[in-house]
Amino acid sequence: MRILLVGYGKMGQLVEQLAVSQGMEIASRIDVGSGDWSSPADVAIDFSTAGALKDNFPRYVERKLPAVIGTTGWSQHEGTLRASIEAAGVGVVAAPNFSTGVVLFEALVAYAAKLFGPQADFAAFLHEAHHSAKKDAPSGTAFLLKRAMEQSGYARPIDVSSTRAGFIPGTHTVGFDGPAETITLTHTARDRTAFARGALTAAKWIQGKRGWFTMRDVLGVGE
Repeated sequence: MRILLVGYGKMGQLVEQLAVSQGMEIASRIDVGSGDWSSPADVAIDFSTAGALKDNFPRYVERKLPAVIGTTGWSQHEGTLRASIEAAGVGVVAAPNFSTGVVLFEALVAYAAKLFGPQADFAAFLHEAHHSAKKDAPSGTAFLLKRAMEQSGYARPIDVSSTRAGFIPGTHTVGFDGPAETITLTHTARDRTAFARGALTAAKWIQGKRGWFTMRDVLGVGE
């Protein structure tokens, strides 16, 4: 499989290392002012920036190139991007977090929210922590978890907070606090390899498919 690697920061470099170790080929590395967009490729893996994605996305549509989107901070443009993909008949896997653990964590959080929804004495909170270089706050995963809770029937406010410090790979905690007890669920990433492995899994899975998908689709996790 030939990968067009878009964005060559820490995540892009890690994806390249794992891809090569699995026998895949890097067709081209696209970064600021460098790279060959015309290189033949089977899939694009985009870990660029929200601003760059708006320029990159039409290229995927024009080439009908399947894409795995790991960039975050562009959710306000999702409707437009999805419409262009569906019109072109291209396959996309878009996720704020490609970790298998996070996908399963989301399902657990959604079920917990369903259980606590009718319990009026319990209030929900969500805290996420990442390294100081991460630009968007709250994280895309935090928004994903909050949306999963709301869609599961938790109708009361959910307090969301963030920490940006040091080199934290990523920690998300969802809690439900009552008059005399607190329940918390936490996912902690020890390093970024889980995200890169998930992106490569998605890149293989999207081959031959059309439409807009998430990692729940890739892993077969039901709604």
